[in-house]
Amino acid sequence: MERHIEAERIELVINLFGNFDENVRLIEKELDVAIINRGSDIKIGGEPEGVDRAVSAVNALLAMAARGETIGEQEVRYVMSQVEEGNEEDLEELGKDVICINSSGVPIKAKTLGQKNYINTIKQNSIVFGIGPAGTGKTYLAVAAAVNAFKNKEVTRIILTRPAIEAGESLGFLPGDMQEKVDPYLRPLYDALGEMLGYESFHKNLERGTIEVAPLAYMRGRTLDNAFIILDEAQNTTAEQMKMFLTRMGFSSRIVVTGDITQIDLPRDKRSGLKDAEIVLKNVEGIEFVYLDERDVVRHPLVQRIVKAYERKALERERAHKRSRQNTGEKQ
Repeated sequence: MERHIEAERIELVINLFGNFDENVRLIEKELDVAIINRGSDIKIGGEPEGVDRAVSAVNALLAMAARGETIGEQEVRYVMSQVEEGNEEDLEELGKDVICINSSGVPIKAKTLGQKNYINTIKQNSIVFGIGPAGTGKTYLAVAAAVNAFKNKEVTRIILTRPAIEAGESLGFLPGDMQEKVDPYLRPLYDALGEMLGYESFHKNLERGTIEVAPLAYMRGRTLDNAFIILDEAQNTTAEQMKMFLTRMGFSSRIVVTGDITQIDLPRDKRSGLKDAEIVLKNVEGIEFVYLDERDVVRHPLVQRIVKAYERKALERERAHKRSRQNTGEKQ
């Protein structure tokens, strides 16, 4: 079977094919098809099922290229996974909405359908929990949404916080006051804000107090009005800390809580505030939970495979633990 696609411009074909045709080589390998081009004409040959999927993937990637997206391995793999699940029509909306423009003039957009749902949920709710593995853009997109709200004067402050669970003895040997001790732990938040606003603007707002990056302990006893508040690494809060944080919310404020429940660093006898919140707040009006997974990982493709490997191992251990408990019960 053979089908032809006519691209609007040769530049889109060049973007689609990638360096040394690496993008189409990936499609050919995964779908067992052959792809060649003559100018803007793209010919796809192979078995009917593979050709149909390849045509859907190529059309989706060309549409992304037409919107100014740079096509790479991550984009190709993601599009093919969505085509396999029958979601190619949803891909047409992906990348159309710009969350904000960073300091370099680059538009920040959702790169997966999961991320798009996450951003839309943040826009529509007062409190949102973003839960998922490393590399899914939980914190980065939340910061982008905060910067957008700040620039549009929807809020007057941005507050970013993390539970500095090692801010006791383990950091005691470091030089400087408490702020200087915890600054390295908060560095990812500084970097995200610096990229979005530009480091000069970020530091000016930091001095004015319109942007605050602080350990979670600094939130106690405060009421935060007209603010966009982000709690990062929330899996390392206790249930008491989570309740304390959420009740800081004031009028005209929005909260985004992000975390990865597979990377809890709390002592074994402490229950994660994030896991507790999933149960306690599940049906509370105005609070939404968004779950991202390995399909939403936008780092190096190897990160996606690492996440999958750890998830498989965790599932195996859980099953083994259940079998062990069942065997113990039978013996008793």
